Amino acid sequence: MTMVTTRDGTRLFCKELGQGRPVVLIHGWPLTCDSWDPIALALAEAGFRAILYDRRGFGRSDQPWHGYDYDTFADDLADVMASCDVASDAALVGFSMGGGEVARYMSRHHGKGVSQAALISSVVPFMARDDSNPEGVPESTFAEMAQGMREDRAHFFVQFFKQFFGVGFVSKPVSAEVLDWAWGMAMQAGLHPTLAAANAFATTDFRGDLSAITVPTLIVHGTADKTVPIEATGREAARRLPDALLIEYTDEPHGVFATQTQALSSDLITFLTGGLDSVQAGLRQAVVDAVTAQSMSSSLI
Repeated sequence: MTMVTTRDGTRLFCKELGQGRPVVLIHGWPLTCDSWDPIALALAEAGFRAILYDRRGFGRSDQPWHGYDYDTFADDLADVMASCDVASDAALVGFSMGGGEVARYMSRHHGKGVSQAALISSVVPFMARDDSNPEGVPESTFAEMAQGMREDRAHFFVQFFKQFFGVGFVSKPVSAEVLDWAWGMAMQAGLHPTLAAANAFATTDFRGDLSAITVPTLIVHGTADKTVPIEATGREAARRLPDALLIEYTDEPHGVFATQTQALSSDLITFLTGGLDSVQAGLRQAVVDAVTAQSMSSSLI
């Protein structure tokens, strides 16, 4: 564990697991890099070097007044990579708002050192609803979120994480302790960074950055994601990126790193090891296995 000093003097908490090819994991809002821990451990055990850091304003990183925009976030990512001596054959994996860092890094820093990318429940290419993006999220939703955080941030996040992880009266995809863990990470951030970062992911249009993503890209998104709806983000990114594969997790919510940890780890490792062709082959085999199992079950009835 170390502190990386960025070009504007902000110190970012950074940690590494494992050795091998570098995989930089960029966390979502309003969490910290610890949210990636189960995935990072799986990557390290598979022979990769997982690099994780807390975004400015969050977790154990500094909380400056400035810099909560995607140009700065992308520069922070570049500084983390430079500090960790990541110069080639790296994979960038962004969850939720972290997908924005991936897209902006690829355009602003010309994809330096990156050979693969993954967008997990990502806000890319554009979240806000307008005439050009009718499937996006209404501005009123973001305004209500900001008001809720200003009035009682602690209470707001209790409710927020239930939707984030798809917890309802019947559905309990994560434990109460996972909800508490996520709430604790969110409350480590300052109120100003929390609000400013939310405004950044809610309003930044990454459609102009997509042409810079020329590396193989894995897109994973839950079809029941109510936090970052799949149609305007995951599916649209897949339509726009020429070398991308979209895996839809049926009926899964936003926080797939916790609700589908094993599946996400497996899909990422397959992609990092063999590329998109390997993932597609694995998906085809999974369909065959499912059909075979169903046929065998039917024959026993």
